[in-house]
Amino acid sequence: MSHHDKPAGKKSEGWEPKIVAIVCNWCTYAGADLAGISRIQYPPNVRIIRVPCTGRINPFYVVKALQAGADGVLVSGCHPGECHYITGNLSARRKFATLKSFLNYIGLEDGRMTFTWVSASEGERFAQVIKGVTERVKALGPATKLVKKLRDADVAVAK
Repeated sequence: MSHHDKPAGKKSEGWEPKIVAIVCNWCTYAGADLAGISRIQYPPNVRIIRVPCTGRINPFYVVKALQAGADGVLVSGCHPGECHYITGNLSARRKFATLKSFLNYIGLEDGRMTFTWVSASEGERFAQVIKGVTERVKALGPATKLVKKLRDADVAVAK
């Protein structure tokens, strides 16, 4: 039985959430790099996907990550007024506010998707954001909504 077969309220012992972070190359990714260079500790649960600008992220990518088994998704970019592409981060804020409302409407627990700002000089803030997201998702337990179940034929082909 995979961890996705368990109800969201029942956390298995030793379970750690899988979190996908889709981050801006210019600010949040640089902040993550600063956290690493500075040896600031944060949970290893996150897998980072670097994109040129959060404004170019299709909200479907967040849904796809949740369908593929991510327990939580973080989208993070430049602070307002600091976007290298002028207004990309403001466009992203509007898109992801709408997506968050939609995900809540279809029954996804609040806290599975997070949108935030982290600049290149905020390595400590990046670590705090990752810790906060990890704690919220861990409290929710394994994701069960939106996760695509593989058919037996799909599993046999994958092996």
